[in-house]
Amino acid sequence: MAKKSKKMQEVLAKVDKNKAYSVEEAIVLAKETNIATFDATVEVAYRLNVDSKKADQQIRGAVVLPNGTGKTQKVLVFAKGDKAKEAEAAGADFVGEEEFVTKINQGWFDFDVVVATPDMMALVGRLGRVLGPKGLMPNPKTGTVTMDVTKAIKEVKAGKVTYRVDKAGNVHTPIGKVSFEVDKLIENFRTIHEILMKAKPSTAKGVYVKNISVTTTFGPGVHVDAASF
Repeated sequence: MAKKSKKMQEVLAKVDKNKAYSVEEAIVLAKETNIATFDATVEVAYRLNVDSKKADQQIRGAVVLPNGTGKTQKVLVFAKGDKAKEAEAAGADFVGEEEFVTKINQGWFDFDVVVATPDMMALVGRLGRVLGPKGLMPNPKTGTVTMDVTKAIKEVKAGKVTYRVDKAGNVHTPIGKVSFEVDKLIENFRTIHEILMKAKPSTAKGVYVKNISVTTTFGPGVHVDAASF
């Protein structure tokens, strides 16, 4: 096991592993224990008591964070004709058809989000094996398969994040950057929390939220008290 750096040991000592902190305390502590030399991402992780193998317990969607993510997302849009012109006018970084299928198959990934009009999904479907594992496949549930490309692009640029429960019942999502003010991170955090609480499947048994933590890119995880929201 790799030896932890002196700096990491110092920040770990600040976090009580056995304590669940209030939302505000956790955000403040996460910022204090950030050891990255760049403007690190602040991320929240939920461990939910759901079985993602069951269709009615697959939690997935997207939400525009009130204060954005602090990251400018590059958007690739698969569209043609008037919809391609609309996408360009709305600020898409890349707009096209077949040529981008070829580029992606050749290893090009200079984009963060893919949006597609429904009529382009047969074409985009050919990229399923490449885009799927990276979580980049357009999906109607996250608003990325749509005829309203203007709305989709504007939401992504405004700070839209997607969330999806994995096989172990975990949901990870960014809520901003270390440089954000505490209250802005809290507001983003509460937005994600409310969405996940509303998404609780009626068939989920027992305690829904097993654990919540907040962390920075290289910082330690800080447990959050679910009752403090």
